[in-house]
Amino acid sequence: MFKKIVLGSVIVLSALMTGCASVPMASKDMDVASKQFNPPSDGKAGLYVYRNSFVGQALKKNVFLDGKMIGESANKVYFYQEIDAGKHTLSTESEFGDNAVSFDANPGQNYFFEQYIKMGVFVGGANLKQVEEAEGKAAVRQCRLAKSLL
Repeated sequence: MFKKIVLGSVIVLSALMTGCASVPMASKDMDVASKQFNPPSDGKAGLYVYRNSFVGQALKKNVFLDGKMIGESANKVYFYQEIDAGKHTLSTESEFGDNAVSFDANPGQNYFFEQYIKMGVFVGGANLKQVEEAEGKAAVRQCRLAKSLL
């Protein structure tokens, strides 16, 4: 009996510690279409922001483009957005303020950014880094498309 209680407690604690957060998701058709990685519309660039990490699976973190919220991320989730060509700032919330990365978007190109969770003092923080196209495509294929607020 004691073994069953201990085993049940371990399972519950494991689920709580590695549980996943949920966010509003886009349709399966939109997910499939975005994973074709087609060139964006004329004069536009494509922006993929994904999160695919073991650390911080239960955390949700906001992602912003030029100060406007794209959405709230969770593990195994990505956003796709067509954006105007030109200079942009992508940012995410962290424990002690936002972390941001600036980039120049060229028309007709897709850009890939990984949002990753890093350990914090009180809660996990988030940061962003631009990744190569092949790495980004492979990671996005393992994720599902979240609804964008833009």
